[in-house]
Amino acid sequence: MKSSCPRIVVAGAHSGVGKTTVSLALVSALTERGFRVQAFKVGPDYLDPTYLSIASGRPCFNLDGWMTDRDYVRELFVKATADTDIAVVEGVMGLFDGADADTLAGSTAETAIWLEAPVILVVNAHGLARSIAPLVKGFAEFDPRVRVAGVIANHTGSERHGEGLADALAASGLPELLGAVTRGAFPTLPDRHLGLVTADRSIVSGDMLAALAEAFERHASMDKIVEKARAAPSLDVNIPEASGSSTTERVRIGLAFDEAFHFYYPDNLLALEAFGCEVVRFSPLNDRALPRGLDGMYLGGGYPEEYAGSLAANRTMIASIRRFAETGKPVYGECGGLMYLSRGIETLDGIRHELVGLLPAWTRMLDRLKSLGYVEATLVEDSLFGLKGARLRGHEFHYSELLNDPTEDPLWCPVYSTRRRRSEETIPEGFQSGRILVSYVHMHFASRPEA
Repeated sequence: MKSSCPRIVVAGAHSGVGKTTVSLALVSALTERGFRVQAFKVGPDYLDPTYLSIASGRPCFNLDGWMTDRDYVRELFVKATADTDIAVVEGVMGLFDGADADTLAGSTAETAIWLEAPVILVVNAHGLARSIAPLVKGFAEFDPRVRVAGVIANHTGSERHGEGLADALAASGLPELLGAVTRGAFPTLPDRHLGLVTADRSIVSGDMLAALAEAFERHASMDKIVEKARAAPSLDVNIPEASGSSTTERVRIGLAFDEAFHFYYPDNLLALEAFGCEVVRFSPLNDRALPRGLDGMYLGGGYPEEYAGSLAANRTMIASIRRFAETGKPVYGECGGLMYLSRGIETLDGIRHELVGLLPAWTRMLDRLKSLGYVEATLVEDSLFGLKGARLRGHEFHYSELLNDPTEDPLWCPVYSTRRRRSEETIPEGFQSGRILVSYVHMHFASRPEA
């Protein structure tokens, strides 16, 4: 299958240069011009995609070269862009930053190579003049497979400052300056933890998107960016025949989805549907009980700590989940789902909120990051995801911890041996009792479709 969808990758010289705001502004401006835009995000991020989804009006998919692989990334891109006019791919960290210090695995550069996509490099130009030339030269020449097609200078001091930066790049025969965004030109996006808060219409209003689009049109050359995107060659991707359930009988999977639980990869949910699941959303926060007729339950990540009091107060939902677990049907919770299924959450103010209580441990919020990074999990016992010896990949990102070891209860055991990407240390994880499985690992099903 061939895809001729125009595409552009928005990469940063490093984290914090404003590539998320630039990506959001670009998607907003393209949408304002009438383009059907498909947005993507490199890496395991759950937050940036919520902004890009609102701006484009379409689900934003993650492209992750470490948790998945080249074929999966290319296939997902081709399928998602089949009915669109242009694709914008927001990078992760710096252009060449990824899972390793000595390879491109998991990096924006890797994804750009796989998609044969031109790259716009976003640079923080505050305090930068002619030195932008050697900076851009290094990125443009570091790996000849990566084509840096242009530069956007963010946080410039004035229009004259931007002109000087453009002259410096042109004099050195480097990729041209496609935009010079002055400080304060973009509206400020709210921060939380290491990134943005989750977006909704109360945070990302139509007025904010319009302001982003207007600022980008004023400070960047949209026509040239579209021209660069259209210069990307056609992708020739072999799409295998759809695999999945061969039966018309479907199982109903209850999916926790509300303000407290919404960290899911869209393609994970599509995979569940392809393999014979009907995904039924419910709200642990707002509904009084589970939907009827469920065959299993999936509680993903989110911000249960922000809603701990309200979650704890919804005793009818808690009782409904407990009754469901007693039936022996599968219950899977990851990260925020683990916290909700635990005895409860101790928030930063020291208050304890009693929750579902399936996992015999309390969780506690910390004022610092507890874990961040890629994880490979090897099953040391048979589990919901497969038989002993199977391997899956995912990532961790949480500010909470378990206050005690759940396996002190003889009914619970660890079924994962997890290894962090840059460490040989293995840690017992993935706590299971019967058909209940909880873990801090956000698992990507594409790392092992058989799961």
